[in-house]
Amino acid sequence: MTTPDSVPAVALEPKTKLSGKILKTTLAGALVDIGQSLPGVLHISQISETPVNKVEDVLKEGQEVIVWVKRVRKDRIELTMMEPLAYEWKELKPDMVVKGKVTRLETYGAFVDFGAERPGLIHVSELAHGYVKTAADVVKAGDEVEAKVLDVDRRKRQIRLSIKALQELVVEEAPEPIEHKGKSRRKGKKHDDDFEMEHEVSNEPQYTAMQIAWQQALDKANGKKNIRAKSIKSTSKEQENLFNSTLEKRLPTGG
Repeated sequence: MTTPDSVPAVALEPKTKLSGKILKTTLAGALVDIGQSLPGVLHISQISETPVNKVEDVLKEGQEVIVWVKRVRKDRIELTMMEPLAYEWKELKPDMVVKGKVTRLETYGAFVDFGAERPGLIHVSELAHGYVKTAADVVKAGDEVEAKVLDVDRRKRQIRLSIKALQELVVEEAPEPIEHKGKSRRKGKKHDDDFEMEHEVSNEPQYTAMQIAWQQALDKANGKKNIRAKSIKSTSKEQENLFNSTLEKRLPTGG
């Protein structure tokens, strides 16, 4: 199995992590055996983030060290003992997906350390779909999160991230209308039929007592026995006799 310690020097990429042994210290740094055909060179400025006055104060010959590839030259491999950033400014691009840890919360958002020179800011509007009042409503310090890079401003040294951009927007579907079945539906149909019947009855002509008396006189004069009457309104017997008597005197009897 090929490991970083055994691959050819030309194939080593910057930031590759290696284990090595100090071969020799000098005023300018140290030579490191990293198992490659080219010697590993560690400059004094790459030993520690704090200034080092003498290499011998920090490193000894034969000491085991962890180093990272800084640059590969034709005659040497430049090393560093300071863990490099996961992302350099030039490597950060919009739409990249990064993973990091929430380091600080503010009312307007959360700061995430994902291995860049500066932490990225996730604004409250980018924490989740829907309304978010404060960042603490969604995340807390120490949370491991995954986010998408929205924007990188190298001049202002600002990185904007979004968790929402990686989440699918769930749209609630409107409930389907409930179809009324069984007894309730038959009941509704019955009401509809009753309404139609009442409508039909209401459309029939309504006759007054005078119209009925007139029709009866005509039928009698024509020798008809059946008397047609519809929807008779209540009228006193005395008024009906009066109408009949009056009509019989005026109309021919057919004799």
